[in-house]
Amino acid sequence: MPVEERKERFETLGGIPLPDVPDSDSLASSGGVDRVGKAGEPPFTRGVHPTMYRSRLWTMRQYAGFATAAATNERFRMLLEQGQTGLSVAFDLPTQLGLDSDDSLSEGEVGRVGVAIDSIADMRTLFADIPLDEVSTSMTINAPAAVLLALYVAVAEEQGADISALQGTVQNDILKEYIARGTYIFPPSASMRLITDLMAWCGDALPLWNTISISGYHIREAGATAVEELAFTLSNALAYVDAAVKAGLDVDSFAPRLSFFFGCHNDFFEEVAKFRAARRLWHTLMTERYSPTDPRSTMLRFHTQTAGVTLTAQQPLNNIARVSYQGLSAVLGGTQSLHTNSFDEALGLPSDEAVTVALRTQQVLAAETGVADVVDPLGGSWHVEALTNEVEHRARLLIDDIERRGGALRAIEDGFQQRAIHESAWRQQQAVETGVQQVVGVNHALDSAAGQGPGPQPLSLDRGAIAEQVARLVEVRRGRDGARAAESISRLGDIAAGEGNLMPAIIDCVRAECTVGEIVTAMRSEFGTWMAPSGF
Repeated sequence: MPVEERKERFETLGGIPLPDVPDSDSLASSGGVDRVGKAGEPPFTRGVHPTMYRSRLWTMRQYAGFATAAATNERFRMLLEQGQTGLSVAFDLPTQLGLDSDDSLSEGEVGRVGVAIDSIADMRTLFADIPLDEVSTSMTINAPAAVLLALYVAVAEEQGADISALQGTVQNDILKEYIARGTYIFPPSASMRLITDLMAWCGDALPLWNTISISGYHIREAGATAVEELAFTLSNALAYVDAAVKAGLDVDSFAPRLSFFFGCHNDFFEEVAKFRAARRLWHTLMTERYSPTDPRSTMLRFHTQTAGVTLTAQQPLNNIARVSYQGLSAVLGGTQSLHTNSFDEALGLPSDEAVTVALRTQQVLAAETGVADVVDPLGGSWHVEALTNEVEHRARLLIDDIERRGGALRAIEDGFQQRAIHESAWRQQQAVETGVQQVVGVNHALDSAAGQGPGPQPLSLDRGAIAEQVARLVEVRRGRDGARAAESISRLGDIAAGEGNLMPAIIDCVRAECTVGEIVTAMRSEFGTWMAPSGF
């Protein structure tokens, strides 16, 4: 067997040069370890809790949602029975865009990449037999986040829950939609108003709820490097804090409930360093800019999802190994919750078998490897500490550049972040196509077609169930109190045209069985729409 040639230049996936042999000199040249500190203490490099997973394991929160509320409820209950410790809801594209299932623009997309939620009737079904005061729920929803949270709260009230005890997260991160993903509805100023209204309302009514999950995951999936993911995410977070403070909120009243969401890719040590650098950098930025008095206001807590973009349709069982290593680096980086992707996701919606393997991957990590028994076990490593310093330094330079451009929102309007992501994505794709970056099963270690077998059979959608979804929506409109629904929508429009907090009016609308599309249309009539620049 011939000896495989190694590459001549060694660097991280993000282009950070790697030393031949890490030692104390390489650590000293990167800034030393004087700002490492202890776990649970500022600047939180080593973790946000003194004992980390010794006291409490990370939340195993598998992302799920497809077709109808009933089908997704069945998947939720299966995952909870298998040992999952938190729910994470994926919504279909029409719901993400505030469209009802019978809207002409929804055709062909209902239930395809998540669950279709049109009204409170769907939300009741989604969480049937799941006590909402006993489970933590994350909802990946952005532009209509206030509407979906209102639906969740209304259903919890119907269950008899004390809503002040509800725990969970709405993503509610619109800036990354303008940057990388595209499921925005309103202009930036109106979107920021919705976000700060939700923060203010939850501060009184849902004190345990995480009102925003500032997301680097989608930025990374679009092609950003690890440093860009970190810098753009924290820049967006600063914009949200600025907006909330400008709206009259005290920083200590909402900052402890901010959370973050990062991707975890294949470069094991770069990802560990990114998570450690994120905590330290956020502590520094919050302390410098806002001088909070509550230490929790400078504490970065985050959810991690393994990288969907790294999964391959070729030799899909290899994805189990990729996800395992990515999950390990997230845990070694100190994540508070984790989603591990299913091995068949490059082919379609994940099957029950693949979802179970993904959950079992986390359970093996927690129960069998010993990595949860030691706080920050890679802390003090010359390589990890030097790389943490370098990632922090490069991210801070990029954040400062964005600030000079007028902040995250102004830079988005100029297309700055979009251009950077496009260029990084191009470089990464070129590296794969030229073979500089090896991907097993794609351009390296290929199998003959005869040796691959039939492969996994991903889940397919029941299109008949989608027709039933539309029929149920029609029935909701027919059976509700039409006058009450119309009155609540009119009141929402009046408040949108004025300056009051929108959340109470939105909750009144969902209680009156108004649909997601009707509520969003009422706000869009006042706010208008907007087109983000592509960056080119």
